[in-house]
Amino acid sequence: MKLTKFTHACIRLEKDRRVLVIDPGTFSESEEALAGAHAVLVTHEHNDHIDRPAVLAALRSNSSLEVYAPAGVAKSLTEAAGVDGTGSEALADRIHTVEPGSDFEAAGFPVRTFGGQHAVIHAQIPVVSNIGYLVDGNVFHPGDSFVVPDGINVQTLLVPIHAPWSKVGEVVDFVISVRAPKAFPVHDGLLNELGRGIVEGHVTRIGARYGTAYTRLAPRESVEV
Repeated sequence: MKLTKFTHACIRLEKDRRVLVIDPGTFSESEEALAGAHAVLVTHEHNDHIDRPAVLAALRSNSSLEVYAPAGVAKSLTEAAGVDGTGSEALADRIHTVEPGSDFEAAGFPVRTFGGQHAVIHAQIPVVSNIGYLVDGNVFHPGDSFVVPDGINVQTLLVPIHAPWSKVGEVVDFVISVRAPKAFPVHDGLLNELGRGIVEGHVTRIGARYGTAYTRLAPRESVEV
């Protein structure tokens, strides 16, 4: 499976001529990531994880595209799709609500969901729904959480390297708790090179003690997983 990282939280997966995109947000090259996609998975409602205009435009231009998201995101997309009255019913049929603890197939990829809640940012900031996705029994994208998937062995972990809701120790603990053989960064759009070097240094060094090889990916860089 080919994994391509885009800026911040967006990932594109390709296998057997099928394309699945996770979290095409406003910090990412969303239109590029969505080109030719067959399915989109959205972890939660924050704009850095979903670029609603870009996703709706992709739904309108690509009749084979399906979107899977938590209830609030699915509802907002469905409502937005009906604003202009153009093909709104057809679009709504391709926007699916996803719950944690479920299994389904998206564009030929088996998907399992975990978690359910965004990490706490502050007591006065409401907590929203967040779903982590395991794709093809291989790649795990946790969204904005450090939920550790149970009952499985993750092969490829996408690590939220930096966020308003995390600290370095929590990032490292997440990596050594999941213990995936391979790990790559997501949620790194707010870091400069100095900050990135500090966080990634700890993740690389300590993760290796627990069998995880962490590799930095630049935007638009691809690897086989």
